[in-house]
Amino acid sequence: MNRTSVLGMLAAASTAVVLAGCSNSETPSTSTVTATPTTVAAPSVSGSTSAHDDADVAFAQGMIPHHSQAVDMAGLAADRAGNDRVKQLAASVENAQGPEIEQLRGFLAAWGQPEAPAGTDHAGMGHSSTGGSGMTTDAQMQQLEQARGADFDRMFLQMMTAHHEGAVEMARTELAGGRNPEAKALAQKIIDEQQAEIATMANLLSTL
Repeated sequence: MNRTSVLGMLAAASTAVVLAGCSNSETPSTSTVTATPTTVAAPSVSGSTSAHDDADVAFAQGMIPHHSQAVDMAGLAADRAGNDRVKQLAASVENAQGPEIEQLRGFLAAWGQPEAPAGTDHAGMGHSSTGGSGMTTDAQMQQLEQARGADFDRMFLQMMTAHHEGAVEMARTELAGGRNPEAKALAQKIIDEQQAEIATMANLLSTL
């Protein structure tokens, strides 16, 4: 066998070894990823849908027209009040009590209760002929609508003070007899905010 043949045979053997090594190498395995089921949290139950009693319902049904009248009164101040601080107070009343009315309506809807007790005239909600719970009578409301400047300021502050005092008493009744935590929290908020505004109005009256 000549030298060339020997070299050819060695080269072929070397190539075979290399190919065998390649064929025996491990191929990357495809790992199977097991999908972890996504757990969807159950929606939390709002306090407005939790346990409630007749006192909670009465609070919401009574406070809606009470707040509505306060918003109506406050709305008159923009073009009737003579004192800028009275206008600012009226704007605060609107900004606070408007959203609270919607919150109270949400309570009643969640509880499956009507916005007004049976037999109530919805058209008359927000008005009072007797002034109960500090509400302004229809006659007083007409006087307020006709007043301007300093006369409006004094009348507004006096009427709104009585109105706030009525709301505070209604809220205290809710705290004493209510069961729903969200309704009671709102009642406490009404007490805190409206007592502060009563103090502000007393101070304003002393300067007019």
